[in-house]
Amino acid sequence: MTSRSNSSATARGTAVLAVLAISSLGLLAGCGSDTTPAAGADSSSSSDSGSDSKTLVFSPLALKIPAMQQLSDGIKAFAGEQGYDVVIQDPNLDPQKQVTDLRTAIESGKADAVWAIMVAPEAAASLIPVAQEKGVPMVVNGTPEAYGLDGLQAGISFSSIDYAAEGEAAGTELGNCINEQHDGKAKVLFAEAAPGTAGKEEYESAVKKYLSETAPGAEIVSTITVSDRQAAQTDVGNALQGNPDITAVFAQNDEGALGTIGAFKAAGKDLPCITETGGNDEALAAVESGDIYAVVALQFADDMAQNVATLTQMLEDPTAEGQQLTTPQKVVKAGS
Repeated sequence: MTSRSNSSATARGTAVLAVLAISSLGLLAGCGSDTTPAAGADSSSSSDSGSDSKTLVFSPLALKIPAMQQLSDGIKAFAGEQGYDVVIQDPNLDPQKQVTDLRTAIESGKADAVWAIMVAPEAAASLIPVAQEKGVPMVVNGTPEAYGLDGLQAGISFSSIDYAAEGEAAGTELGNCINEQHDGKAKVLFAEAAPGTAGKEEYESAVKKYLSETAPGAEIVSTITVSDRQAAQTDVGNALQGNPDITAVFAQNDEGALGTIGAFKAAGKDLPCITETGGNDEALAAVESGDIYAVVALQFADDMAQNVATLTQMLEDPTAEGQQLTTPQKVVKAGS
């Protein structure tokens, strides 16, 4: 699991979505997807619906990112079952190539619908009127404002993460754990995302707000910045030297949570209350074992289904106003 990335803001958040999707999409990818293409190649998956089939073009950030390849495989399997021919493009993290390839598919009539995770939404703004003119509905990451637009648009839907809701869930669950295990009082280690990370302020402010409301006796005594798991383990270990009585950790993501577990075990300490946003296989196993109290897991199989369903609906009337979609999320606790 990678932490929230630090490239373009909207693309950052979506890259994280894809990385978090590995477990969910692996199940879909195994349901009849064909051989994985080489990075840079287009690939298609044909349905049995003959001339009535529609072509869905999917453009991820880059197929060299393993989670993006797996996401593409999942879409080919899932959308293929819905009657689509699926074409996968590979912009290879090049925003201009992404826009050019999508423009070609739209203007040539080879795309009936498009789902694109834009590398740089601001660079893709010129693509929106082209798709509208050709009557090709699109689902793109982010919000209308990221594309320089004022409000929702005809034939275009936008998909984003609700960072405030994520933070509310993570902060509330950390407070719940403190109330259950430490009588409402705890010294807390707070793991932040790197400056400039998508959704950072909204997310972390909500965590602090709802932690304080749920467990007023909790006090944040140390703060670290999460980069990767090993660095998190080192930084948590260092924080413990200065604050050996830390009993709760907001770990930010899977790397922070797993690094926290490693640091506390290395120090011979009982594991603290831990919450985070993520949900890779190792983190979910740690939830089930009780090492992590709660994970706020984004539900990417559900997100895929809603995006494909939205495109199907927009195909019926490409002039109708699109929607602002939100990636579904779920709080995962032991036994849930």
